[in-house]
Amino acid sequence: MRVVAGLVLGLLVLAGSARANEHLLLYTSQPPHDAEQTLAAFHKANPSIDVSFIRDGTSQIMTRLQAEFAAGAPKPDVLLIADAMSMEALKEQNRLLPDPDADVKDLPQAAYDPDRTYFGTKFIATGIMYHTGAPQPDSWQDLLGKPAHDQTVLPSPLYSGAAMIFAGTMGTTYLDGLAKDGATAVAGNGQVLTQVAGGQRQYGIVVDFMALRTKEQGSPVDFVYPKEGVTVVTEPVAILKTAHDIPAAKAFVSFLISKQGQQFAASQGYLPIRADVPAPPGFPPRNTIKLLNPNIPQILKDQTAIQQHFTNAFGG
Repeated sequence: MRVVAGLVLGLLVLAGSARANEHLLLYTSQPPHDAEQTLAAFHKANPSIDVSFIRDGTSQIMTRLQAEFAAGAPKPDVLLIADAMSMEALKEQNRLLPDPDADVKDLPQAAYDPDRTYFGTKFIATGIMYHTGAPQPDSWQDLLGKPAHDQTVLPSPLYSGAAMIFAGTMGTTYLDGLAKDGATAVAGNGQVLTQVAGGQRQYGIVVDFMALRTKEQGSPVDFVYPKEGVTVVTEPVAILKTAHDIPAAKAFVSFLISKQGQQFAASQGYLPIRADVPAPPGFPPRNTIKLLNPNIPQILKDQTAIQQHFTNAFGG
């Protein structure tokens, strides 16, 4: 069994009747509990494969990977991280293994790389979470001025891939407006959730599944998809060219995009990427959610400038 050490924020070892070469190491930005559930479901469907995982934010995972590449010793077999932008960066570096055998016939074309180096596994939209004691917003503009003055919190693109795509799509003028209106930046979506659910802030820019789960658990919060549209990340999965067990890695990819895997994702409270799998309770019909069109290659090119502008506007 592989021993995983270092800055490990989440670790799961699922032991079955595995042969010596059937071990996968996953790097993921999923919440730890979700990652544990995902790997347990995969292991149940593939009991001959053991899986362990290391969990961190997408930006931290990318930094860790680059250090491993530089040392000539990349450790993970598969990646399951927030956004396609990070996968595009790895694809440009020729780090991802194409999987032409992956069954994509039931996936939207926009959800996977045409060269089949990475595949979306769900739709995760960034919208507005609000405390039910505050007026309900329905537009991104509602976070500028009263009643949201000094009452908005948002995640930083220095830590969150979803936040980077949001920042790159909404643009610096909107970000500057939030900053001038007293919005506060925190590291990630989890901190946004805590502040709004706890009443420290009335409004939060956050990913949908976190807000909807918190509402379902009884917190006095709700969530809206602003009328102008939302940015979406697809939590793509990919295999590294340096994977130690490529057949097992392909089995992991196949499971996540299969109907069984998508039904499992829906049971976790995620909006499935396959149209033949119903959305979980609490989500609106998929065709009622207006999607913005982020320019992923341009955002990737401008990433450092966006992060620096954000830091200048919000501090950090």
